[in-house]
Amino acid sequence: MSRLVAVSNRVGDPSKPSSGGLAVALGDALTRSGGLWFGAGDVVDAATPSDQRLHIKPLDNNVTLATLDLSREDYDGYYRGYANGVLWPVFHYRLDLAHFEAGHLDAYRRVNRQFAQALASLLKPDDVLWVHDYHLIPLAAELRALGCQQRIGFFLHIPLPPQLILAALPGHDWLMRALFAYDLVGLQSEADMVHLRRYLVAEAHAEELSEHSFGAFNRMLRAGAFPIGLDVDSFIAMTAAPPAQETLATLRQQYAQRQLLVGIDRLDYSKGLPQRMVAFRTLLERHPEVRQQATLVQIAAPSREEVEAYGDIRRELESLCGAINGDFGELDWTPIRYLHKPLERDAVPGLYRAAKVALVTPLRDGMNLVAKEFVAAQDPADPGVLVLSRFAGAAEQLTDALLVNPYDTDATAEAILHALKMPLQERQLRHQRMLANIREHDVHAWQRRFLETLMDVSPQ
Repeated sequence: MSRLVAVSNRVGDPSKPSSGGLAVALGDALTRSGGLWFGAGDVVDAATPSDQRLHIKPLDNNVTLATLDLSREDYDGYYRGYANGVLWPVFHYRLDLAHFEAGHLDAYRRVNRQFAQALASLLKPDDVLWVHDYHLIPLAAELRALGCQQRIGFFLHIPLPPQLILAALPGHDWLMRALFAYDLVGLQSEADMVHLRRYLVAEAHAEELSEHSFGAFNRMLRAGAFPIGLDVDSFIAMTAAPPAQETLATLRQQYAQRQLLVGIDRLDYSKGLPQRMVAFRTLLERHPEVRQQATLVQIAAPSREEVEAYGDIRRELESLCGAINGDFGELDWTPIRYLHKPLERDAVPGLYRAAKVALVTPLRDGMNLVAKEFVAAQDPADPGVLVLSRFAGAAEQLTDALLVNPYDTDATAEAILHALKMPLQERQLRHQRMLANIREHDVHAWQRRFLETLMDVSPQ
């Protein structure tokens, strides 16, 4: 079989669960094929010679890691400046938070060129490349310019915005043209695919060859929705492990007289956390019977705190939580327990299972695996209820969740009340259907489907 070469901003050891979801997703294919995983390394002094920046590390599991160190100027411009200062907010529909600086775009292009030059020297003629996420959109174009003819696929883990939002991005035509250097582009949802199709036809003047194929710039691009999944069996096993069971026992003891709601998010403006707090406040105002009966545990893990917009969202969230607790709390009841720190990964399933309701209400999200984790962690005999934003990619699959518009705080509050009062039989049926869905479309099926589709694409 051809060797799989995975490329992402960060790399990890697929044999270690702590390496993250992408490592789990790619682990089997990388191990089977004797694969290579390439990405960014450390930040080093600009004077470091180029021949000392590329590091090759063979692992015991038949996988090789390769990383390229970056100068501080390149890292700041490519990663913090353009990838996270421009592409992240624009792709999450927040043009108002994007900082357009020419130097950052130059760094983004320069680093992708450096990656291509380093990676090209490591490639074999029959390798299959799979490039991941918004940091590396132009990588295939840089590789093609160096003469690389291998099959190259790309997967965007974050949402793709509608045509007019994308067209507001300075240099959008160059960026989207770069997609045609790939043989296959994968997106998280059918909604994203609609946005891509409209952009390519209207802005790039591409010919729509079929539902999933487009012609432009003397290239053909195949694209489709490949919703990423969860390693369901592994997560269920985590739920049964001692750390999760200890967390579950502790929470059931502490909240024996309460119904527990849970939210677990990175502290990011895309997650809709202030809107969630306002909806919870509305619930308490309109339905006094819920007071002292329900407690929301909100985990908001730190994220890019050096960026001004993230400091603003933290202050707003803490102000809202403090006001709700001050207005509605009692000596023996605190409405919201807010934690600005990550929860230990092996304890998370215990929190999910202890919860009567999960609130997963982003304003926009590519997929949101928290929703799928909550489903996997539930006791089928007495499952909790998922309240899910219709603007998360997961909503296309998890149609048995209570789908909400997070901007409509009144309706979200009523959905939370519905979740708290939902009869057991309805909860069981909804959970059964969602669990079947995430099992069928797990992370291994995602990986196989994408790579099989890539191998079916005719070479150009």
